[in-house]
Amino acid sequence: MTEPPQGPAADQSAAGVPTCYRHPDRETWIRCQRCERPICPDCMRDAAVGFQCPDCVKQAAQGSRQNRALYGGERSADPRLTSYVIIGINALVWLAIAVTGGSRSRLVDLLALRPDGYCAPGDGYIYDQTHPACTSAVAREVPGVADGAWWQLITSVFTHVEIWHVALNMFAVFILGPTLEGIVGRSRFLAVYLVSGLASSAMVMWLSFEYGSTVGASGAIFGLLGALLVTARKARLNSQWLVQNLVLGVVITVVGWRMISWQGHLGGLLGGIAAAAIIAYAPKSHRSLVQWTGLGILAVALVAVSLARAASFT
Repeated sequence: MTEPPQGPAADQSAAGVPTCYRHPDRETWIRCQRCERPICPDCMRDAAVGFQCPDCVKQAAQGSRQNRALYGGERSADPRLTSYVIIGINALVWLAIAVTGGSRSRLVDLLALRPDGYCAPGDGYIYDQTHPACTSAVAREVPGVADGAWWQLITSVFTHVEIWHVALNMFAVFILGPTLEGIVGRSRFLAVYLVSGLASSAMVMWLSFEYGSTVGASGAIFGLLGALLVTARKARLNSQWLVQNLVLGVVITVVGWRMISWQGHLGGLLGGIAAAAIIAYAPKSHRSLVQWTGLGILAVALVAVSLARAASFT
């Protein structure tokens, strides 16, 4: 039969003096602010409020790292969400166009990217809007960026007329979007998508037919491909499937160059590469500041060169 402790040890046990959970031979009245276990001065770690034990500090650090995206920012709880929103917006715009006349819908005139506008008196087209026929009651003005329709630089990225066009593009967003958002986080993914769209529009403004109409998200999708290539290479991940998809996209663009805007595809690809390079290669010491400043400058520059091109028409 074990005898009860005698002497000082018995007095401590009776008094209920706690001991450090890591050093049972050390008495302490200090407790961890998170788990409330007793800790001695050697185990105390400064926290925002009071002290924490080493185990709680380690767990908090691990949780913080796990919640960070690869290149800064918070990791998305659901990397598919932003892509679903983009798909939903494109689907709603397509539906609105479909129920208001399809290719002859007034929404196409307003949302599609057109470097310069023209008028349509009846079934014909007159590029010189000062022509007397453009002032007739039946003439329809079809505005372009040069006429002040600057919003077309971004609305065209969410505009589709044919169902097969929106279906193919949104399938690509569904495949590529969550992958990139899982790498860079939600806000940076959305920034890459929009900057790629602006870059696509800028290239169309400079290299496409002045009065041509361009719609579709394919420029932004090529931007996602370019961004994934940059981030994957930076992280030394396997990028073979990305290269294969890019080659396939180039082949489709070349084969269908009469119907496909190769200018938009090229601009989107270069824009996505540039945006991803800013995100992936920003120095860790001032990562967020450099990333958002760089992306902001890039976006402003793309809008500026597009408007400069529009000004040259007038």
